[in-house]
Amino acid sequence: MKNILISTGGSGGHTVPAKIIYEHLKREFNLFISSDNRGIKFLDKEECNIKIIDVTKISKNIFLLPVQIFSLILIIIKSFFFLKEKKIEILISTGGYMSLPLCVASKILNIKLFLFEPNLVLGRTNKLFIHNCHKIFCYSSKIKNFPSNLKYKMSIIPPLLRKEFYNPKETSIIDKNVSLLIIGGSQGAKLFDELAQSSIIDLSKKYRLKVYQQTNKKNFQRLKLFYQANEIEYELFDFNQNISALMSKANICLTRAGASTLAELVFLNIPHLAIPLPTAKDNHQFENASFYNQHGCNWILNQNEINDTNLTNKLFNIIDNKEEYFKKKKNMKNFSYQNTWNNINQKIISTINEN
Repeated sequence: MKNILISTGGSGGHTVPAKIIYEHLKREFNLFISSDNRGIKFLDKEECNIKIIDVTKISKNIFLLPVQIFSLILIIIKSFFFLKEKKIEILISTGGYMSLPLCVASKILNIKLFLFEPNLVLGRTNKLFIHNCHKIFCYSSKIKNFPSNLKYKMSIIPPLLRKEFYNPKETSIIDKNVSLLIIGGSQGAKLFDELAQSSIIDLSKKYRLKVYQQTNKKNFQRLKLFYQANEIEYELFDFNQNISALMSKANICLTRAGASTLAELVFLNIPHLAIPLPTAKDNHQFENASFYNQHGCNWILNQNEINDTNLTNKLFNIIDNKEEYFKKKKNMKNFSYQNTWNNINQKIISTINEN
């Protein structure tokens, strides 16, 4: 069996796909996962063979630059010896600066490199190593900043989903009962924890409302007090919980535009209003949301346009316009019909086994 290392770390946007790739490959290959300390909380240490390779993000402070470069060189050396010790034959990088030292070491050792790009903008680390990789797994051939002369390296797969998503419960539809799902991503979102509260109160006055909200555990108590004070039915959960079961209870969603979250919502046919994170690198969240919007799967609202009135009105319009609502559900179902575990499994394994 080939020895494969999957490099990940940082946020759930990197670690969730790494876990899914691990599940797809674990019966065919001898697998390892590397992560920085931030990503460990999203991984199961008992299930995965994890190696911590912590990489500090390069600061813009020029006075710290020499120390950070020296630290990076040491981590590259550490990565080099780890790859050699474990006799790694293939490195799969899920992107991010966390993977940079391992990608450099793999090049030195002439180890076959595969990249993964779930976003509609080519990530900076992936862009750095695109010339050296064997293949790059993508969800679309229309990725911004992708070198046109290297598109032959693309291996297009349906969006990666955790295995539990392939046995979903039937999602409800909007009538007088509104089940609002709020997803802020693995890092949480102040916008949804605070700025959307007046809209939630307005919704509760017009509809029978229940809110399912993903947030950081440190915000649980404050949000509990808010919902209890306004007599709104609610359920709070964090990023690590079984999100597919909670998603299936919702009939509308307010969300950021991470690649994994949008893929999950579309697969479950949950109409959603995407509010891309404006500070996301290279505006990739907006591009992610726009990709699904072009397929008629969602609505988009820019964060800098949000105030109490227009967010509330947008949600009212989505809920009350049933024709558009059901059209979105139909478009999502049509988009996802080829997304099966076996289809993705065969595609990834056959690509890795190519000479």
